[in-house]
Amino acid sequence: MAKITYIEHNGTRHEVEVSNGMTVMEGARDNNIPGIEADCGGACACSTCHVYVDPIWVDKLPAKEDMEEDMLDFAWQPDPERSRLTCQLRVTDALDGLVVQMPEKQI
Repeated sequence: MAKITYIEHNGTRHEVEVSNGMTVMEGARDNNIPGIEADCGGACACSTCHVYVDPIWVDKLPAKEDMEEDMLDFAWQPDPERSRLTCQLRVTDALDGLVVQMPEKQI
């Protein structure tokens, strides 16, 4: 299990425990955290679960696969280094303390 902090665009913080094996997107959805819409349900077919990963976590996460890179092209103001799709981040103990910030909007 990992504690993940989700920060809304307005600065509101939500710290939640997410079980191993779930995705960061599922953790947000299951805890009713606003700002992650997840329209495709985690199929990596949209960009509505886009977040900015805290800079200290960028190099600790698995590399983006091509499909995620492609979908991030459709995200609201993607950052080449910090943008990730939360449906592609599987929770493990190694993600304990992860901090992500939602963009102004999802598209």
